[in-house]
Amino acid sequence: GRPYLVFNGNLQAGNIGGMNTESIEEFLMALATNAGITLHINILYGNNNHHIIEAIFKGLARALRCAISYDEKETGIPSTKGLL
Repeated sequence: GRPYLVFNGNLQAGNIGGMNTESIEEFLMALATNAGITLHINILYGNNNHHIIEAIFKGLARALRCAISYDEKETGIPSTKGLL
């Protein structure tokens, strides 16, 4: 319930498939805000905007799939809130 986006990296200005690369961070902020999640995106290296953005969305999809997958070993809500 505390949405936040950390976006570390610079994308070169331009368009990919009709979408402005500068809109990627804004899209991710809107996603985090509306989903109520904290999202960290760290672009460690790369020169090709297409491949960088593709990696961002593939990594995000894998993380979301993992986050919503049912784990039979869990007996409650997996949270450390109030324990740290």
